[in-house]
Amino acid sequence: MSANGPNQNLGLTTISRTVASLAVGVVHTLERAAAGDGRTRTARGNAWEAVCADRARAAQRRELERLVAELTAARAAARERREAREAQPVS
Repeated sequence: MSANGPNQNLGLTTISRTVASLAVGVVHTLERAAAGDGRTRTARGNAWEAVCADRARAAQRRELERLVAELTAARAAARERREAREAQPVS
């Protein structure tokens, strides 16, 4: 037997890469089987989901800011009414 056979470069890193590659292939196949070809996750799909999530958070933030502004204005108006009532002389 020759020491320069086909398995000479087979090492731990080669085996790890092979196992990882097979695992990715199995996961991809299972995902396609479970979700269908059109519903598999892709980088583009993940990016779009992130964009949608950012937009939803921004909309929630704007709504919260609107509510805070509305409450602040209501408190200021109530304070002005109270100060106007207190400033009037009692007859």
